[in-house]
Amino acid sequence: MSDHHHPASFWGKRLIASMAINLIIPVLQIAGGIVSGSMALISDALHNLTDFASLAVNYGALVLGRRGPTYKQTFGYKRVEVFATVISVALLYGAGFYIAAEAWQRFHAPQPISGGMVIGVALLGFAGNAVSALLLYSGSRSNLNMKSAFLHMLSDAATSLAVVLLGVVWLFKPWFWLDPLVSWIIVALIIYGGWGLLKESILILMNATPPGISLEDIQQTLTSIEGIKEIHYLHVWNPSAESIALAVHITVPDQMLSRVDELAEEVREVLFTKFKIDHPILQFEANSCAEAQLLCNIAGDRHKNRK
Repeated sequence: MSDHHHPASFWGKRLIASMAINLIIPVLQIAGGIVSGSMALISDALHNLTDFASLAVNYGALVLGRRGPTYKQTFGYKRVEVFATVISVALLYGAGFYIAAEAWQRFHAPQPISGGMVIGVALLGFAGNAVSALLLYSGSRSNLNMKSAFLHMLSDAATSLAVVLLGVVWLFKPWFWLDPLVSWIIVALIIYGGWGLLKESILILMNATPPGISLEDIQQTLTSIEGIKEIHYLHVWNPSAESIALAVHITVPDQMLSRVDELAEEVREVLFTKFKIDHPILQFEANSCAEAQLLCNIAGDRHKNRK
């Protein structure tokens, strides 16, 4: 079975396993950070705890996303996963601001830190995050929700490794000012890692044209099909992260309805093959759009019709 065809329950089990890892390890890291005196280690633990909450949100979204369409939610609940991604990023950013503030205090008043303990606890965190990332990797290639969880685990593994290296330095040099510095690096990773997901999610929620889709290319492709005069009222958006929808008015010569059905089937095939559009909404008509080729002024047309 390919990675793209695993059932949601399969990814749900992996999310639960990752949640367990990201609950146990941070508790140990916080204890180790308090004993060793390392803010960077506590910051890493907070990062992991935030990911536990994020994974819990992602799991809830995955469960809701299995529900099919209803009379109230005609597109189903897949977009819940997009909301979950936004919440996950918000949790990461909140943790980042807290870490930055605490690191500022440590920068002005460095404290002695046990390098050996930092190494041991941070290695434990690195191992747990690496296992979690491996559990979620295959799902991240086909699902935005799983991608969010995977990137969280990957960023955690990287920060844990950085803390390990920091502990090695403290074994030989009392450079305790590096503790807040690494904490700020963790914050930078949090912001950088979350921005792409946040931007992608907001574009979906705004019904923006999906990245990689050109309305002009769609226009040229459709108008090159024999029997189509022009297209207008063209809209393309993501109902969910894995689906692309399209709505368009297609102007054709006056003809029998059965011939239009054949043309509609050809249009659907072209849209799916070339643009991966799997939810086309096609309206055929004999009237041209006087306002524009692609985006007619609907309100303006209605106003004219009332006159």
